[in-house]
Amino acid sequence: MKTLERLVAEKLLKIKAVKLQPANPFTLASGWKSPIYCDNRKTLSYPAVRSFIKLELARVISEKYENADAIAGVATGAIAQGALVADLLGLPFIYIRATPKDHGLENLIEGELKPGSKVIILEDLVSTGGSSLKAVQAVRNFGCDVVGIVAIFTHGFPIAEKQFKEAKVDLTTLSNYDAVIEEAVRTNYIDEAEIKTLQQWRKGPANWNPKR
Repeated sequence: MKTLERLVAEKLLKIKAVKLQPANPFTLASGWKSPIYCDNRKTLSYPAVRSFIKLELARVISEKYENADAIAGVATGAIAQGALVADLLGLPFIYIRATPKDHGLENLIEGELKPGSKVIILEDLVSTGGSSLKAVQAVRNFGCDVVGIVAIFTHGFPIAEKQFKEAKVDLTTLSNYDAVIEEAVRTNYIDEAEIKTLQQWRKGPANWNPKR
């Protein structure tokens, strides 16, 4: 039987939410060159995949964090899926902006969050972990407890793992970089020769040179 992480990887690849191009890398907003591009917002456009992701995120939360009081989506990628999961679990939903709104109430956290709440932060993608940890700090500054982060996908960068450990935050993901590569090889999306390139990139993405 296929594991959950491989099953999710298969679905993400099929709808092109995840794309692999070792020979023709993408340029990310950071300026990094990357052989992988992940846009999990695409899952929202495919009802069967959207429902599957929603159900699995809800299952993970109900099994690991049964005492959660609220779901917090990280803007913007996790807002829609977070609202769907919160609705399924019957929990309050909030979302966390990258920066405070520059007018009105200048909110960083949108929605109603009660101080002292046990909060699950929902992410669509964990890369370096920066946006996730900003969200964690925002919730903690509000006087609430972050009991865990649940995400659809992670690149599994060592820097992210180190930062989550230092921040004392538990991370659970439905799928990951290794599972995507395994599934891509199985389906002939990439060949064995391209695996080395993909592995080299993850070890040092900031300095990766695709021409080497």
